[in-house]
Amino acid sequence: MTGADVHDLDVTVWVGKAGVEPVAAELADQLAEREQVKVRFLRAAVGGSDVETVAAELADLADAELLETRGNTGVYR
Repeated sequence: MTGADVHDLDVTVWVGKAGVEPVAAELADQLAEREQVKVRFLRAAVGGSDVETVAAELADLADAELLETRGNTGVYR
């Protein structure tokens, strides 16, 4: 996918106040079926950290590659 295509991806995983651990398996499952997955990080998920840090943590837990973060979203493959 090109950069323009990434913007067309729908968000299919949301990270809320419970953090990244509850959604790591869901992200891994979706990546098994799709080339890329867009994740939205709600403000409660980020807390006192930043989106980049939380997104990287999710990538580690899901054994995924974080392609980019923009605003409150991250794109993984």
